[in-house]
Amino acid sequence: MALLHEETIEKNGYTLHLIRTDKFKTNTLIWKMKAPLEQETVTFRALLPQVLQSGTKNHPTTSSLRSYMDDLYGATLQVDLSKKGEYHIVTFTIEIANETYLQDSEPLLQKAVELLKEVLLNPNVNQNAFDPETMEKEKRNLKQRIRSVYDDKMRYASVRLTEEMCKGERYALFVQGEADRVDEITGESLYQYYKKALAEDELDLYVIGDIDRGEAEKYCDTLSFQNREPKIIEPEQKQTDRDFKTIVERQDLKQGKLNIGYRTNIRYGAPAYFHLQMFNGIFGGFPHSKLFINVREKANLAYYAASRIESHKGLLMVMAGIDEKNYERATTIIHEQMTAMKSGDFSDQELEQTKAVIQNQFLEAIDTARGLVEILYHNVVARTHIKPEDWIDEVVKTTKEDIMAAAEKVELDTIYFLTGGKGDNQ
Repeated sequence: MALLHEETIEKNGYTLHLIRTDKFKTNTLIWKMKAPLEQETVTFRALLPQVLQSGTKNHPTTSSLRSYMDDLYGATLQVDLSKKGEYHIVTFTIEIANETYLQDSEPLLQKAVELLKEVLLNPNVNQNAFDPETMEKEKRNLKQRIRSVYDDKMRYASVRLTEEMCKGERYALFVQGEADRVDEITGESLYQYYKKALAEDELDLYVIGDIDRGEAEKYCDTLSFQNREPKIIEPEQKQTDRDFKTIVERQDLKQGKLNIGYRTNIRYGAPAYFHLQMFNGIFGGFPHSKLFINVREKANLAYYAASRIESHKGLLMVMAGIDEKNYERATTIIHEQMTAMKSGDFSDQELEQTKAVIQNQFLEAIDTARGLVEILYHNVVARTHIKPEDWIDEVVKTTKEDIMAAAEKVELDTIYFLTGGKGDNQ
């Protein structure tokens, strides 16, 4: 049985995705802009959505724009940035009440599309430059967001592992850009980049809610862009026919951060992708996983121990918070858990429990509009078409041998350890 029905319609310059569901009392518009990760543009892309959501020509200040949304029964607008494989994704999300559930029959979905159009196509621009006050404010905010990573040591260690592991690859670029390149961006140069992004990015609009298909499409027809051929970047595959590298960085901190990166050699869309999901679930993805049980619970070596996969880059990241004196023992136990996965040293109970948890996690994800779109958007990035019900079917039929085969493809690449004390960084 289909979990949902996604109707995909090619429009002028973008793809419209209509998902009709009566699960929600609100309607949600999610606008995605995808372009290759590039050092020359990554900081522009990080700044652009913040400037666009700060004000439009008709609502030139943040407060006036928010006041207008308050009048639309508390509509919300949010922006987000993410990396998926070799791509940099900008997301705008508008959530608005569904007039079906209100006494007032004001066409709120139409108003939401008009708001999105206003934010995207009618920005606060004068003489081919974004508003100077908005620019200065958002440049300050962006620099603060970039620098705040340094204060969050768990996040900092994750960023640093990616930088070291993917050096020379697009994926090494930080999603928020580079602090030392923010100041050189002007209102004029950002406006030029804005026009380039709208002309060249792969554009997708998701409309989710209890909607009328004809009405929703009619409203969205007011959005129009020039047609384009999306830029497709082949996955960058680093050669791993070498020993792994170890990086030790020292700062003034009490708890060390041990982050280990592996190449999975499996990406979203590959038949073995769901076997890799199962592998990660047993290995380190959940509280019942081997890393949590053996590194944290049994050996009492870590404050936290977990793993996650990057679906489109083909990476597996292990994260553990440990004291420096436990470094050798913790890395040994982590390596032992990887060996156990490759040799099939996990029980039927672990297998079934992981299947159940992945299914529950997946159903929870598609129970929200944003989670649902994140699942569906994998298909756009990977240029494939995996239905939501396929996720559950593929997980359910995964065997121990499938998981072992996926584990066999996983190769250790980089160990990064952020620790306290004095000494030269290695």
